[in-house]
Amino acid sequence: MTEYLKSTRHSFSALMLVLPLLMVYEGGVLVLGASQHAELRNGADAWIRNYLVAAGINFAWTLPLLLSGYLVGATAWEWKTRPKNQVSTFFGMIVESVLYAVVLWAIWRNFPAVMAQLGLPLNDIGFKPLPTQQVIRYIGAGIYEETLFRLALFGLLSVLLQLILIPKFIAVPFAAIVGAVAFSAAHHLGANGEVMRTPTFVFRTVAGLLFTALYVGRGFGVAVGAHAGYNVLVGVGVE
Repeated sequence: MTEYLKSTRHSFSALMLVLPLLMVYEGGVLVLGASQHAELRNGADAWIRNYLVAAGINFAWTLPLLLSGYLVGATAWEWKTRPKNQVSTFFGMIVESVLYAVVLWAIWRNFPAVMAQLGLPLNDIGFKPLPTQQVIRYIGAGIYEETLFRLALFGLLSVLLQLILIPKFIAVPFAAIVGAVAFSAAHHLGANGEVMRTPTFVFRTVAGLLFTALYVGRGFGVAVGAHAGYNVLVGVGVE
């Protein structure tokens, strides 16, 4: 068990889980999107692509190639320490991702009652079917939101703070809070952003902290898998 817990945080393990999800998302956008690819792009994916276009980078596959390249490069760097039981690690990560997704979904299901007790009621929760296009979008959100807010923002900020001699026990929680707040706030930005509602903002901040805990404790792959699964469950369960 100790070996497994360590293995899930290895770059090779992240590559094994994230790459298939990335292929499903990008392939799904390509096949289902036809001439309307932009409509299937999730928020984080669209935000990053807009910045790349503003920087003069218009190649459609830049973002998935950058993420894949990072994971492959990190795997090559750590190749000698890769997990020995790769198959069992892969399936274990899938089970973990599903478990954490269900736990987060259960928290969301009960969150309206908690908010109502605090005088901040949420809309009622019901069930609705999801078209394939929506499932693809939710998978993409799990990939690119974790890439942007955990791998990049949280990871770089925590390192930067420690480089300027801020103690780790302060730098890491501070970076986690900043990343979680940014993750929540990003859903309300831009022309297609949601209307700001305090209960939803609070919940997404809490969810951001939980995803950060998964990223730190269980690895990037599990965080992505749990986020993607949670998105699908919430999409099914919330009207």
